[in-house]
Amino acid sequence: MPRRTSYASVAAGTAGTPHQTASVHLPPAPNQGLLQPSYSEQPSRIPQPVTLNQDIQTEGGIPIPETWGSASRESMSNFLDSRFLNQPFSDMRVQSGSYWSCDFLRPSYLRGSKYMEDLEASHKAHLAAQKEELQPSRSSHGPLSKSPSAVSLPKMQASHRGMAYEIIEHKPTVVETGPGPLPTKWVDVDKHNSIEIAGDGQQIRYIGTSKTPDHEAAAARTDHPMPPQCGIYYYEVFIESKGKDGMIGVGFSGGKASLEKLPGWEPDSWAYHGDDGKTFCCQLNGKHFGPKFSSGDTIGCGVDFTRKTAFFTKNGFLLGNAFKDINSGIALYPSVGMKRPHAHLIVNFGQRPFTFDIDTLVERYQEQILEEINNVDISMLHPTLNKEDLCKALVAQYLSHDGYVETAQAYAEGVRRETTALKGTPESPIDGYLAIEEDHDAANRQQIRAAVLEGDIDTTLRLTNLYFPHVLSTHRDINFRVRCRKYIEMMRQSAELLDIPSPPKPTHSKFTNGNAEEMDLDDAPTQDRAEVDGWDKMDTSDIVSSDMRYDEMISKAIAYGQELNHEFKDETDPQFRDEFKETMQELFGMLAYRDARKSPAARWLEIRERAKVAEALNSAILVSLGKSSSTALERIYKQTVVLTDMISEDGGVGSMVNVRHLLNHDSQSS
Repeated sequence: MPRRTSYASVAAGTAGTPHQTASVHLPPAPNQGLLQPSYSEQPSRIPQPVTLNQDIQTEGGIPIPETWGSASRESMSNFLDSRFLNQPFSDMRVQSGSYWSCDFLRPSYLRGSKYMEDLEASHKAHLAAQKEELQPSRSSHGPLSKSPSAVSLPKMQASHRGMAYEIIEHKPTVVETGPGPLPTKWVDVDKHNSIEIAGDGQQIRYIGTSKTPDHEAAAARTDHPMPPQCGIYYYEVFIESKGKDGMIGVGFSGGKASLEKLPGWEPDSWAYHGDDGKTFCCQLNGKHFGPKFSSGDTIGCGVDFTRKTAFFTKNGFLLGNAFKDINSGIALYPSVGMKRPHAHLIVNFGQRPFTFDIDTLVERYQEQILEEINNVDISMLHPTLNKEDLCKALVAQYLSHDGYVETAQAYAEGVRRETTALKGTPESPIDGYLAIEEDHDAANRQQIRAAVLEGDIDTTLRLTNLYFPHVLSTHRDINFRVRCRKYIEMMRQSAELLDIPSPPKPTHSKFTNGNAEEMDLDDAPTQDRAEVDGWDKMDTSDIVSSDMRYDEMISKAIAYGQELNHEFKDETDPQFRDEFKETMQELFGMLAYRDARKSPAARWLEIRERAKVAEALNSAILVSLGKSSSTALERIYKQTVVLTDMISEDGGVGSMVNVRHLLNHDSQSS
């Protein structure tokens, strides 16, 4: 499937997608990126120096922030962490276990990206699945199966047909899904024998002989390839020791590239070499690029999947683009190579702050893309409304559609005042959208929504059956979701009871009587017992502890869950039946944990899950009234998310745009 090249091309219908319609037109993406390539072998094209340090060079005319390169004036403390470097080189072997067994890596330049959000969600889901697998069942409530995923009913009695067996379900195999993980370390299974790994997989050293043929060396690759979905990937290598001649290569390669040569010398490998300052692109002949590098230098390597280019940095300074038209159709791994004894490198995949200000570079590119999007001509979306009026109409229609009548009226009045101030008349092209009338159905829907958002499901069911009596019976799937929410609220309330401390239990103490003889508290005179333990000051109503209320709530939740199971177990719709089984498995799985908030299904307890139920119920009510189940604004949002996902494939520019993050940022800043 060909990769889409820009958000604009997809929205304009020119990306080659078979069924894409041209609703808006975006200007074509610029041919030149932020970083200009330095390919020419001519001496005049060698990057020119931009600082007093003669070894630091960069492309002429590239705007570089003042903060870039400032880290080079500091010590290499980001790399030279004493706890990190004190790990000795030995015959250790890096364990090639699951990616999820490592500490979760969050490089600063990827925070807030859609890729990182998806990766974090996959990470949490995997940890929850692992926790459930390792956690023994601790439930003692009711006649439930010992399997936390089982939907359990009272055990059937044996019959004349034979013996009765209790079926114990095996946990399904966890299948890891979601975006590809980030590189985190060098691995023993993908390195040359002349290379030794230490420092939790982040230190690497050449231990081979110095007598090797000219075009033979030793290379290593990481545990995971660079994920194109992140848009731009970056890592740094600190040269602890260059070894003899400084023959070191820093770059990236495919998984099939030879480990017996420096990166860049083999097909599907690209690298920047320190002994001559040349870059090598899949061949032995290099091109002049930048300064040489040696011991004490920090070399950064970045791959821009959105433009299929790669760039390098030295000691915090940008050197510019080194490669273009990179083959992103294969998995590409960070790779380094060495050729002489005592060469020693330390890598930073984002575990520590980078020397180069990669965050600013990524932010500037994101701003460039957003500026391109904001400059789109949307006149084709509506025949009479301009961009500003269309946005106002979308907001007014959303407020009215979702039952926010009072808010919609206040918004309409504000628009009219603004129009009067600017044009001298309240008349506006969107008057039709601002005509908010009293709508009893909207008011009723708002009451129902408020009840759901407050977690009052009994009131939700009562109001829905009162105002819209046929909705729940017609939409069985919505009825099930609302009823499940009641069970979830019961489990949430039971978990919150565990936060209430129980009153201290009275101690079985002893005291002496006037004859210095020990007496049990039970044998003490009644008038003295209150003086001993202060029972006359204790509120005995508190003795009905939160534990007792917890047990009572759990019992009610079990009974209600069994009622749900009995009512919906015979559904005939295949899709609903599958949803029912999966949901009931998760909900009953909460009972395996005393605190449901620690169960793998804890996400159901989150307050924001109420909003999803409220939206689903509101949509069902609107459909029953013959209205659209969603607003134009909601449809635009969903389409935008889908489009950005489409052009994120294989590292498209959509990977640099996180729609949800942008909306949250705008709402917080306003």
